Amino acid sequence: QVQLVESGGGLVQAGGSLRLSCEASGSFASINFASWYRQAPGKQRELVAHISSGGSTRYVESVKGRFSISRDNAKNTVSLQMNSLKPEDTAVYYCYANVVLTSVPLRTERNYWGQGTQVTVST
Repeated sequence: QVQLVESGGGLVQAGGSLRLSCEASGSFASINFASWYRQAPGKQRELVAHISSGGSTRYVESVKGRFSISRDNAKNTVSLQMNSLKPEDTAVYYCYANVVLTSVPLRTERNYWGQGTQVTVST
């Protein structure tokens, strides 16, 4: 059983910064890939940032140059540094990860969602 717990959300003024963290805990071998999603009221959940097992990253166009996803494999954490925040960034942010549960005798993987953390950007 694996749990993903987000932290770092809060209220910030436009132009400010926040750093979100997602920590995986439980019985598993490693995090394969991970993503950050967000969902604003009345809107669909959207993929914001993605990081592969090798550390390559991808971003939705609206956050390129402002957000940065990173990982610390030793700590089993994934972070999202958010700079130059805009009111339209206001949403609940969710961590999503593909976790390697076992490698021997067979490799098994499973996907998990965090509970979400609120980010509010005021004008």
